[in-house]
Amino acid sequence: MVVELTECATQDAHSVFSALRTSFACDRAPDDVPQNVAGVGPTVWTATFDVTDLRGTAEPRRLTEPVTVSLQGGYWAVARLRDSLAPAFAVRVMGTAAGDQEQEVQLRLENR
Repeated sequence: MVVELTECATQDAHSVFSALRTSFACDRAPDDVPQNVAGVGPTVWTATFDVTDLRGTAEPRRLTEPVTVSLQGGYWAVARLRDSLAPAFAVRVMGTAAGDQEQEVQLRLENR
């Protein structure tokens, strides 16, 4: 399942990805810290998570400001990943787009 973050501080992107890596296997290494890219347009950080096996529960994390996260994947996978964020952040669903087999959900994460 794909997770995208845009227009947030690099440390906030790292906090979100670190919280998710606590729970699930990821294509990004733990020391792969998001970096700003110079240029026109917003920076988008993307990671893919395998939500099949739950590894653990994330501890509360601090954000410098609210973060918008986009989740894309199967219904079960999106729900599982969204639920795994709840111990670390206050999670609010901002919108959804449903397909036959997959959905995209936009979340707003804030400090607990």
